[in-house]
Amino acid sequence: MSGHSKWATIKRAKAKTDAARGKVFTKIIRELTTAAKAGGPDPNGNPRLRLAYDKAKAANMPNENIKRAIDRAAGPDAVALEEVTYEGYGPAGVAIMVFALTDNKNRTTGEVRNALTKGGGNIGSSGCVSYLFHRMGSISFDRSKVDSDELQMAAIDAGAEDIKLEEHEIEIVTSTESFEKVRDELKAKGYEPVNAEVTMVPGTTVKLTGEEAHKALKLVANLEDLDDVQEVHANFDIPDEIIEQQPL
Repeated sequence: MSGHSKWATIKRAKAKTDAARGKVFTKIIRELTTAAKAGGPDPNGNPRLRLAYDKAKAANMPNENIKRAIDRAAGPDAVALEEVTYEGYGPAGVAIMVFALTDNKNRTTGEVRNALTKGGGNIGSSGCVSYLFHRMGSISFDRSKVDSDELQMAAIDAGAEDIKLEEHEIEIVTSTESFEKVRDELKAKGYEPVNAEVTMVPGTTVKLTGEEAHKALKLVANLEDLDDVQEVHANFDIPDEIIEQQPL
């Protein structure tokens, strides 16, 4: 698991608090509505909506909230949200990708640029760092609750592309095309993931320690706190003990 994957694990614990859950719900609702508007309201025929639905269920979002968000896509009060991607750099040249849904691109661009500048980074041109990332499926399991060898064999049989072993977690990496197949086959065999998503996986990472590591984590956290930002990805590799110390 890269440092950023560890950061994602820590944030899942944060999302269990009421205040954080409200912000998480807002971001998921935006994605549900946008996905339904783009590909229709049926999750079975709309892979993007199905992923958003799964994310909503994992966050314990009530069914009525999910339905309302999907229905809103076809309603007269549906707000057209533009999908925007920002690329840039953080401390020590760490590559950063930001995905946003916004009804005011100028506002969001200013907020992202300001956060990057204050965090010791800068916004870049389109394509400046995206080549460093690949969209992949990521399925994580609590290592203490599974037989590691058996899970790895099951994952390979299901079509996993890579397996990353950490002290507390096992991460199964898949292609985007095989993500749902691998996840569903593992769940059918009794392996319940702690997290399953399609995400951006860096091909190369930048090792950070000390003050630079703390600055990079703070920058990512500040970007993620922006209302219009849906996802932030970075290619840092930071020791677990520093990530666990970082205030959220």
